[in-house]
Amino acid sequence: MPTRANEEWLADLQSDGLQRSAALEDLRAIIAKGLPYALSRWVSPSEPQFEFLVEEVTQEALLRILDRLHTFEGRSQFTTWAHKIAIRIALSELRRKRWRDSSLDELADNEEAPAPESLLADPGAGPETFVERADMMTRVRRIIAEELTDRQREALLLLSVQNIPMDEAARKLKTNRNALYKLLHDARVRLKRRLSLEGLSAQEVLTAFEQG
Repeated sequence: MPTRANEEWLADLQSDGLQRSAALEDLRAIIAKGLPYALSRWVSPSEPQFEFLVEEVTQEALLRILDRLHTFEGRSQFTTWAHKIAIRIALSELRRKRWRDSSLDELADNEEAPAPESLLADPGAGPETFVERADMMTRVRRIIAEELTDRQREALLLLSVQNIPMDEAARKLKTNRNALYKLLHDARVRLKRRLSLEGLSAQEVLTAFEQG
């Protein structure tokens, strides 16, 4: 694996074609290699879901890093910065585990179905809070339906709803891992732009479903 300076990481990840694909694959390998040691502070590697968690966090970290390349200030090694992002995602994932473990099949299969109660309801929340969260889910569904291409929606469904590993999702979509990262990155950019136009932020959407 080639050693890159900070400027080279930024240039390669913002380029096109084979150069970008190689940088993505190298960064994926670096994150996937370092995460198990970091996660072992909170989760035993013997846990059945440990390897899946590493893969899930790695793919989310790559997308987050691509989204935030412009925020990297060069105060540390690029790979150190990338690892910090991955660890923050991992800890957030562990904190959200209670609702992430809930089945989203109903939501995925039926656009008109009410969101599963486990996603929306804090046992101590009042009716107004529940209605607000249900309304948020409806708006997010509408934005996804209106803003994303069929292929982007399918990728989002496979990875974010069905939690299918990246390689398996790429196989189902008849593409490769790096093309799938690009597809998801473009989808996230479109969603963030539309959320902003609707007066929402990605953090507000996450907060609505994390409370409880």
